Amino acid sequence: MPPTGPGAIQISRIMRPDDANIAGNVHGGTILKMIEEAGAIISTRHCNSQSGERCVAALARVERTDFLSPVCIGEVAHVSAEITYTSKRSVEVQVNVVSENILTGVKKVTNQATLWYVPLALQNVHKVLEVPPIQYAGKEQEEEGRRRYEEQKLERLETKERNGDVIQPVINPGVTMKLMDEVAGIVAARHCKTNIVTASVDAINFHEKIKKGSVITISGRMTFTSNKSMEISVFVDADPFVDESQERYRAVSAFFTYVSLNKEGKPLPVPQLVVETEDERRRFEEGKGRYLQTKAKRQAKMQPLTQQ
Repeated sequence: MPPTGPGAIQISRIMRPDDANIAGNVHGGTILKMIEEAGAIISTRHCNSQSGERCVAALARVERTDFLSPVCIGEVAHVSAEITYTSKRSVEVQVNVVSENILTGVKKVTNQATLWYVPLALQNVHKVLEVPPIQYAGKEQEEEGRRRYEEQKLERLETKERNGDVIQPVINPGVTMKLMDEVAGIVAARHCKTNIVTASVDAINFHEKIKKGSVITISGRMTFTSNKSMEISVFVDADPFVDESQERYRAVSAFFTYVSLNKEGKPLPVPQLVVETEDERRRFEEGKGRYLQTKAKRQAKMQPLTQQ
C-alpha cells in the first residue's frame, strides 16, 4: 500500500530498455537513484514546512539497502518514502520499492532502504538548519526511531575513526551512486562470467563533497566471497581539476553485494576469491565479518516470525 500520512510520498516510473543490463534486469544503480530522489523530495518538503530560512535536504548516509527481487524492463517501479524519525538536525526516511507488471497487475516488494538527510541553508550550503519535529503515532515509535538514530550515529563515528574521514552531507548524489553500482557490477561480472544482480548495499558514506569541475575516478575491488555472494568495495576519488592547490581526495565509499544467477534466475555458486597479499587477507576477513554479522541479523529478524 502507498503511504498516506503527511510525511509520506510515492513516485512511479516505468522501466525502459536503457535502464537494464544485458539480462534485462534493471540496474541496481537506477533503483538507488530513484530511492535517493524520493528521500530528497520528502525531506526537503518537510524541512521547509515551517516559516524560516529556506533549505535543501542533503543526503548524509544511506543505510544498508536490500534488493529483494529484480525489477524488469516494462514494469512500473513505485517508490514510497516516509519520514519515520527526526532529530534536531537530521531526518530519517524509510523507502520501499514495489514493482508492478502492468499487463497482469502483479506487484512485489523489490527494495527496502533507510536514508538520513540534513537540511542545508539555500543561501549558505555550509550551514545546517534545525529540523521541524514530526508527530509520532506513539511513544514506542519515537523510542525506536531514537534507537536507530543512535546506532547510525555510532557507525558513522566508527567509520570516521577507521578511515580518518568526516561524513559530509551532499546534494544530488544519485548519479554518483548509480555509477558506483555499475562499477561494482563490472567487477562481479568479470569474476563470475555470468548474469549478476545487486543483492544489497552496505552503508554508503559521503566523506567529502565533490566540487564542481572535479574529475572523479570510481574504483571497485572484490573483497570477499561466500558460497553464493560477492562483496565489492567501491570508492570514489575526486581530483580538483581546476583547483590545483588541492590534492585528490576520497569522496564516497560503500560495499556492494552481488549474486550470480543462471538463465532461470536461480542463484549459482560463486568462484572463490583467491587472496595472496596480507592486505587482501585482511580485507577478506573484514568482509567475512560483515557477512556473518548481516546473516545473524537476518536470522534474528526471521526468528520471531517462526515462533508465532
